[in-house]
Amino acid sequence: MLSKRTTCYFILFLLSVCCVPAIAQKRWALSGTVRDASTGETLIGASVRIEGPTQNGAATNAYGYYALSGTTGTYTLTVSYISYKTLTKSITLDKNTTLNIELQPGAELEAVVVSAKDRKNKNVRSPQMGVEQLDIKLLDNLPVLFGEKDILKTIQLLPGVKSGGEGNTGFFVRGGASDQNLILLDEATVYNSSHLLGFFSTFNADAIKTADLYKGGMPAQYGGRLSSVLDVKMDDGNNKTFAAEGGIGLIASRLKVEGPLVKGKSSFMISARRTYIDLLLKAAPDSDIRGNTLNFYDINAKVNYKFDDKNTVYASGYFGKDNIGIKDLFDNNWGNTTGTVRWNHVFNSSLFSNTSFIYNKYNYAIKLIDDVNDLKATSLIRDLNFKEDLQYFSNKHTFRFGLQATHHRIAPSDITASTTSSYNPLSIENRYGLETSAYLSDEYVLTPKLTILYGVRASLFSLLGPGTFNTYDADGNISSTATYSSGKFVKNYFNLEPRFSASYALNEENSIKASYNRNTQNIHILSNTGSSSPTDQYVMSSNNIRPEIADQAAVGYFRNLKDNAYELSAETYYKTMQNQIEYKNGAQLLANASVESELLYGSGRAYGLELYAKKRTGKLTGWVSYTLSRTERKFAALNNGNYFPSRYDRTHDLSLVGIYKLGKRWTLSGNYIYSTGNAVTFPAGKYQLNGNTAYFYTERNANRMPYTSRLDLSATLEAKDQSKRFRSSWSFGLYNALNRKNPYSIDFRDVPNDPSRTQAVQTSLFGIIPSITWNFKF
Repeated sequence: MLSKRTTCYFILFLLSVCCVPAIAQKRWALSGTVRDASTGETLIGASVRIEGPTQNGAATNAYGYYALSGTTGTYTLTVSYISYKTLTKSITLDKNTTLNIELQPGAELEAVVVSAKDRKNKNVRSPQMGVEQLDIKLLDNLPVLFGEKDILKTIQLLPGVKSGGEGNTGFFVRGGASDQNLILLDEATVYNSSHLLGFFSTFNADAIKTADLYKGGMPAQYGGRLSSVLDVKMDDGNNKTFAAEGGIGLIASRLKVEGPLVKGKSSFMISARRTYIDLLLKAAPDSDIRGNTLNFYDINAKVNYKFDDKNTVYASGYFGKDNIGIKDLFDNNWGNTTGTVRWNHVFNSSLFSNTSFIYNKYNYAIKLIDDVNDLKATSLIRDLNFKEDLQYFSNKHTFRFGLQATHHRIAPSDITASTTSSYNPLSIENRYGLETSAYLSDEYVLTPKLTILYGVRASLFSLLGPGTFNTYDADGNISSTATYSSGKFVKNYFNLEPRFSASYALNEENSIKASYNRNTQNIHILSNTGSSSPTDQYVMSSNNIRPEIADQAAVGYFRNLKDNAYELSAETYYKTMQNQIEYKNGAQLLANASVESELLYGSGRAYGLELYAKKRTGKLTGWVSYTLSRTERKFAALNNGNYFPSRYDRTHDLSLVGIYKLGKRWTLSGNYIYSTGNAVTFPAGKYQLNGNTAYFYTERNANRMPYTSRLDLSATLEAKDQSKRFRSSWSFGLYNALNRKNPYSIDFRDVPNDPSRTQAVQTSLFGIIPSITWNFKF
C-alpha cells in the first residue's frame, strides 16, 4: 500500500512536470484525420512526421486524429501505415493548419505482414510496455477451431497470455484470473466474451477494426480490472461505396454489409453471424437428438455522421445470444447486449474531446422442462456508463485527462417455480453500485532518447441501497445486519492508482523500458471453473468484500534487426495482489443469498519472463513466444497459510506461429503450442458413506494436469479470377493435426468390481477436426 506521503510526492511531481512552461519561438499547429482512401475508415496509430526547421512526429489516436507542431518554415510531411502506401509531400507552416489525409492501400503481399500499426520501430521507441496490437488481417490465415476466425484464441498465442483450456476462449494474463481482464467493445464492457461454453468468442472478426491488449503498464484512462485490458473497436463502415463480405463454413456462416449514408460524411456497418448445428440436428436419424438446440448468433452494427471537421457522432451496438437445450429436459440461454453513443469534438488544433454514453448488459436464463418440475432461474449484470476523455497536444507532451461514472446493477438470482414443482422459488436482492473515477496522464518526450508516460487514476466505489446487508465474521457467521433505503451509501472505497513507464533508446534499434502500475477492481466473479461459464455469479465490493488491488513492476529489453524486419523482446515482471478471493471447501456459490459467508480472503503474487521473436516481412512471417512464470495464492485457512499454486498457474507456455506466402494464390500457415498442465486438486483418499464412495482432499492445487501439445494447420486458396468488384477464397484447416488427446478434465472412480482401488479417467474434447470455409468480398 502506498503511503499518503509517497502519493502526495507523486502527484506533486506529476503536476510540476505538466506545468513546466516552454520558452521557444512561435510554433504552429498541424492537425487532422488520417483515413483509408478506399473506404473512409479512420486509421488508428498511423505515423505522421514532419522534417524541416524542426522535427516532430505523432501517431493518430483511437479516432484517427493527430496533432503536432513546428516553427515557421517548409517541411517534408511523411504519413505511413502498415499495408498502405507511404504519403510524402511538402507543406508550409506559417499558421495553424488542418490537413486531412487519405492513404492508399498498398501491395497485396503486405497484407500478411505481422506488425504493429505505427512506425516500424514503435516497439522500440514507445514508452508503453506490455502492449500487443493485433493485426486483424492476420486472422484470415491462422488455423483455428472449426475454421472460425477468433481474436481471443489468437491472443493466447502471445507471451504472458495463457489459455483457459482446450478449445476455450478464456484467458489469463500475468497471473491474473479470467475476471481480472477488462474486455471492451467500442468502450462497452463485455462480461462474458464466449459463445458455446467458450469454444467461440463473442467477437466476429469481420466487424472488428483493431484489438489492443495491454498486459502491464496500463495507461491511466483504463481502470476497473487488475490484469489486462483488451480494447476492441468495430469498423466504422465504408463511406465511399457499398460493399459486402462474409463466409460460409461447416457449422457457421457470417455476412457483413457496409456503405455510405451520405457519401464522404456518413456510413453504416452491419455484421451478423450464426451457427446452424441445431439445423443439422433436425436431420439426425436418432429421435433423441432431433429437436435439441445448440446455436449462437451475434449482430454488430455501427453508424456515424461527420457534421464538419470538428464534430463527428458515432453510434454502435452489439447483440449476441447462445441457446443450448435438450428437448423435454431444459433450455439454457445467455447473451450480451451493448450500446455506445460517442461524440468526437475538436475544440482547436491542440484539444480533442470524446464524450461517450454506454450501456451494457449480460444475462442468462435456465428453464427445466419435465412433468414434475416447472422451474426458471435468471440472473443479470447491467451497467450505465458516462465517460469524458480529452487529449491535449503540445510540443513534447501529449496529455490525457477525463472523468468516468458507472452505475452497476446486479441481479444475482431469481428463481420462479410452480406450486407443483419440487423446487422452492427464491429471489435474492439486487445489488447496486456507483463507480466514479478521474485520471490524468502525460506522454513526455524528455530527450530524443528518453520518453516517459506517467499519470494517476483516482477511483471511488460506492455500494448503494436499497437492501439488507450482513457483515460476517471470520467463521462466516453474521455479526451485524443493517438495512438501507434506495440511493443510500452503504460502503465507500477510495483508491489512488499511479501509473509510470519509460523508454530509453540506446539507438534506433535498441531500447530498455521499465514500468510500474497499480490497479483496483470492484466487480468480482464467483466461479469454481477456470474460465467463463454462463452461470458465473457477479458480486461487488461490499462491507465484507474489499477491492482487489494489484501492483506490477516490469523491465524489458527491445531490439529490431535488419531494418526492422525482425523484432525481439524480453520482459520480466513481478506482481503482488491484495484481497484475493477463494472459497471454503464445499462452498455453495449458486443461488446463495449468503454467498459472502462462503468466501476466504488472501493475497497473491505472480512473476515471470516473456520472450518474443517476430519476423515481419517477406514470404515467411510469424513469431515465437515463450513464457516462464509462477502464480501463487496465500490464504490463512488453506494449506496451513502457505503459498500454493493458483488454478491457472503453468510453468511453461510455448507458441510457434508461421505464415508462408506460396505464390500469388496459396498461403500456408501453422501454429504449435505446448504448455505445462494447470494446477489441480486431486483426492488424497476415500471412504465409504452409505454404500457410496466419497473422496477427501488435503492441499489445494497440489497436483498437475498432464501437459498440452497441439499442432494446427491451414491453407488459404485465392480464387483464380479476382477483380476489384469480387474476390473470394477457400480456407482449409486441420485443428489438432497430430490427433493428441489433450486433457480437459480428470475424474476419479472406483475400479469396476474392485472398489478398494481407484482409477483416474481423463476426458479429452477434440481429436483431429477438419474445416473448410468459403470467404467472399464484393
